[in-house]
Amino acid sequence: MADSGKPISELGLLHTLPGRLKLLVSDADNTNKPDFRQLDLGSPVSPLRPRPAISSSSSSSGSGSGSGGNGNGSHFLSTSRRSDSGELSADSSPTSSVGGSCSKKSTHFRSYSAGGTGGHPLIYSGGSSATSPTTNVLPTGNICPSGKILKTGMMANRSSKTDVLSFGTCNYGHGSIMRGGSATKTAVAGGGTETPFPNPRSSRRSSIDPEELKRKGNEEYKRGHFIEALSYYDRAIAISPENAAYHCNRGAALMSLKRLTDAVKECDEAIKLDSGYVRAHHRLGSLLISLGQVENARRHLCFPGSQPDPNELKRLQTVESHLSKCTTSRRVRDWARVLRECDAAIVSGADACPQLFACKAEALLKLSRLDDADLSLSSMRKFEASCSLSFSQQKFFGMAPQAYLLFVSAQIDMAIGRFENAVTTIEKSGQIDPRNVEIAVLLQNVRSVSRARACGNDFFKSERFKEACSAYGEGLRLDPSNPVLYCNRAACWFKLGQLERSLDDCNQALLIHPNYTKALLRRAAIYTKLDRWAESLRDYEVLKRELPNNNEIAESLFHAQVALKKSRGEEVYNMKFGGEVESITSLEQFKSAVASTGASVVLFKSSSEPRCKQISPFLDTLCTRYPSITFLKVDVEENQKIAKSENVGIVPTIKIYKKGNRAKEMVNPSQEALESSVKPYSS
Repeated sequence: MADSGKPISELGLLHTLPGRLKLLVSDADNTNKPDFRQLDLGSPVSPLRPRPAISSSSSSSGSGSGSGGNGNGSHFLSTSRRSDSGELSADSSPTSSVGGSCSKKSTHFRSYSAGGTGGHPLIYSGGSSATSPTTNVLPTGNICPSGKILKTGMMANRSSKTDVLSFGTCNYGHGSIMRGGSATKTAVAGGGTETPFPNPRSSRRSSIDPEELKRKGNEEYKRGHFIEALSYYDRAIAISPENAAYHCNRGAALMSLKRLTDAVKECDEAIKLDSGYVRAHHRLGSLLISLGQVENARRHLCFPGSQPDPNELKRLQTVESHLSKCTTSRRVRDWARVLRECDAAIVSGADACPQLFACKAEALLKLSRLDDADLSLSSMRKFEASCSLSFSQQKFFGMAPQAYLLFVSAQIDMAIGRFENAVTTIEKSGQIDPRNVEIAVLLQNVRSVSRARACGNDFFKSERFKEACSAYGEGLRLDPSNPVLYCNRAACWFKLGQLERSLDDCNQALLIHPNYTKALLRRAAIYTKLDRWAESLRDYEVLKRELPNNNEIAESLFHAQVALKKSRGEEVYNMKFGGEVESITSLEQFKSAVASTGASVVLFKSSSEPRCKQISPFLDTLCTRYPSITFLKVDVEENQKIAKSENVGIVPTIKIYKKGNRAKEMVNPSQEALESSVKPYSS
């Protein structure tokens, strides 16, 4: 607020100033104003000696004076102009006058302005001579609350004192502590403009040499400490953001941390700052080879007026050759060769190219390796962000880079059964590249197949199984390699009692997707219905390995094992699902147990032997996993007759018996060896 001569009350000023020191400029003739009161603001620290009032011309403030100043700044109260040097001077002589000389040596006051909350104090000294025509009067008197200071035009007749209270985070006057924020501007008396106080944070930053930070970053980089190097480069850029070398070095650190997209952006920024920066061009070219953008990579590697690195140039040519062959093979649908060329391009240097991983996933899908295709798609997503780069290659296999990734993702979603995701994904692809024919054809196909599958599901829920078969068949006409539709139609044939047709559809689904659990489970159930116990047992064993904690599969496996034994004419008795390892307490009980039909696995153990304690729980697991086998345990310390009869001298010992005869013996076997020995006796 400019000093326009309007009365300002001390109480009003106390409540209107923010929590910072404000520099107010007052007229020397304040005593003639109607609201002036002589206040006794004696310092609690040291009294100020009285001095004559100083005559000064009235002041006019800049944009920061009065209440209209910087709200984040704190200003000193003053009755003097700023010195030409930008520093404020304080005269402690009681006889000084404007334009006169001082009989005593001038002193300095100290103050600071913090760059923001939490800033550290920075000490400044006023350095004007004793003959300075201006005098600054610092706030004196009582300790004021934060942001509340008194107008001090009335204090022109008091001398200032330069006592330093302490260093800290408060503003210090003469016996007064004003808590407040940062001061960045001061008003200049006599109609001058404002000059900002130095910001201590920026002063500290500028005092650090960014070249020294770069040097330290380079040392950390050479040691392989890329995160530490990145930190130094970040600090150097914060001080000097227009330095191209700092951005280029930061790109190198990011490249070593496998943050390739960020590294590309840093090198690109370095080139924008210095278009002739050869190292940045070559580094960017190398990065673009990794991303499979060979056209852009060549432009930077072969930058005019520079000699490209022979190794990088050879790498570029090799990747470019494999990409060309891959494109040709894909055009003629030679998926085996597409897969080979994709792998070769990745190994040659394009190891972060998302389109190559997508192409590999597409080839694996067409080769009926759906699980591998899904895995390759997961690798693609790690590098997908590179498609957002502003200079990303225009086309890949005739499609926009991002559109091709979505094109492949939609196909794999369809094959796995994520029909809704497939529709959404291919629609996004069509929005990115609406003129591409392949995308348009797949979009129409995905929508039609998804509708057929939904229609078939509705018929199946309504138990209209014939109509459901027809609906799934229509979907298979549009997408003949969809394992989900085959498996769903197999369920319909099963409900209709047409087991052979159901089996054919299950086989077809498993041919496309060998690890398709639902199709495998359905085929095992069909084999059971057809009394083909060996095939049923084989499928249930695969399922048991895939889902070891599934109790229903374990029980189905048990019944298949029992049924197979019966079909072979073997005697089956006292067999029940979920049996436990039986403890043997006598020689007669032992002989009777191992003489029974079927296989028996016996653990000879000792309660005091730690290795026995380790293998005992696994025997319980095998008992559940292979319910057709009898599992027994003998404590040799409690049953020495049995141990002597079976010549057991070391524990733990595992012996397998078949119809009373010892078939195999193992001493302290591993879990893998034990299971591999037991498994053949389960069928």
